[in-house]
Amino acid sequence: MNFDLLVLGSGPGGYVAAIRASQLGMKVGVVEKAELGGVCLNWGCIPTKALLKSAQVFKYLNNAENYGVSFNGEVSADLEAMVKRSREVADNMSKGIQYLFKKNKIEVIRGVGKIKPGKTLEVKSAEGDIKELKANHIIIATGARSRELPNLKQDGKKIIGYRKALTLDKKPESMVVVGSGAIGSEFAYFYNSIGTKVTLVEFMPNIVPLEDEEISKQLARSFKKSGVKVMTGSTVEKVDVTDDNKCSVTIKSKKGEETIEADIVLSAVGITPNIENIGLEETGIKTSEGKIVIDEFYRTNIEGYYAIGDVTPGQALAHVASAEAITCVEKIAGHDPGPIDYNNVPGCTYCIPEVASVGYTEKAALEAGYEIKIGKFPFMASGKASAAGNRDGLVKVVFDKKTDELLGLHMVGDNVTEMISEGVLGRKLKSTAHDIIKSIHPHPTMAEAIMEAAAAAYDEAIHV
Repeated sequence: MNFDLLVLGSGPGGYVAAIRASQLGMKVGVVEKAELGGVCLNWGCIPTKALLKSAQVFKYLNNAENYGVSFNGEVSADLEAMVKRSREVADNMSKGIQYLFKKNKIEVIRGVGKIKPGKTLEVKSAEGDIKELKANHIIIATGARSRELPNLKQDGKKIIGYRKALTLDKKPESMVVVGSGAIGSEFAYFYNSIGTKVTLVEFMPNIVPLEDEEISKQLARSFKKSGVKVMTGSTVEKVDVTDDNKCSVTIKSKKGEETIEADIVLSAVGITPNIENIGLEETGIKTSEGKIVIDEFYRTNIEGYYAIGDVTPGQALAHVASAEAITCVEKIAGHDPGPIDYNNVPGCTYCIPEVASVGYTEKAALEAGYEIKIGKFPFMASGKASAAGNRDGLVKVVFDKKTDELLGLHMVGDNVTEMISEGVLGRKLKSTAHDIIKSIHPHPTMAEAIMEAAAAAYDEAIHV
């Protein structure tokens, strides 16, 4: 079985690579051992957003009187039903990938794939049958899995990862979430919203530690206001399961050690690339620090072999994997795509309030040697936020003082993940502060806060 391109893995990197290659006239095969769409579609990005929407609806119902709505029915969070809906959403999306593959004449080869020398990919089926496939080009897109700490081994029952957190059959009364990146913060919000007592533990001084410090602190305030116990500068030293099937969690902070009892401990301390047992050593493909070494067009050190997504050194984000896929395939096809600008990749966290950012934080801009101007606009002053009933959050913009170019956009608040693309496009086009200020933003919207923040940087803000 010969192909122009074989892709190992069908996540947001793999399936996008396959479709783009087919569009460019290649004969494409995709090797996948599990569900089409990978972790993101089946066990990450999509099903978590379905759960978060259920939590938001539950909170709206509990606060209906604040919106002038009253009813006599009892409101309860049915975790089993929420999980069922989440799985249905994921299943439908996976079927959508099946349709796209069929539409683009992409062959799916089911089984466990292993690359071999000579541009060969060996596939072992669930029944044990082995077949060898050959291609002119092979892309490795095997993704990643939940990272395990030595003192926080997941047993799938009391100490769990994100995958199990998506499918719990009953609501825990209490939970310790270890790690406050996107995964940890989203699950902390979800379980807190449906009535679980949540403690969020973060090793770094601030939660969502990659974000601008002001944004992180605002999210922490919002979490605390909603009842989440936030512990920063803290580490989980050990977890013991007691005789009554509880987790006894020892947490070390600047104040010393304390022990918290919880039903469940969720480990959300990052991810580990899936590079084991896929044939890298036999093929001679180089790795470094647990990731595949690539050039700016995702070529490995062995001609004809490429790698994209979470197995490479870039940001471990679905939209990054997809962008890498398109760039990689277009280069293979003889096009002339430019390298990806990894400093213009948006990051989004979908708890409520949401967090979204792109470009330099204030601290990073100063460390890079820029003279900067800062503008901020609180959603407290936003008419749309007031009408929507949630005024927590702010917009913060960072400009180069010499050129007025937009260096960074950082937001925390309702729906900010839908607003961040303005900053991505603005940075791509090297927009200045006054390009933003003089672009008419519709009123009332949350997005006009970006214009107001830009104006504030130049003492031109009207509403704050």
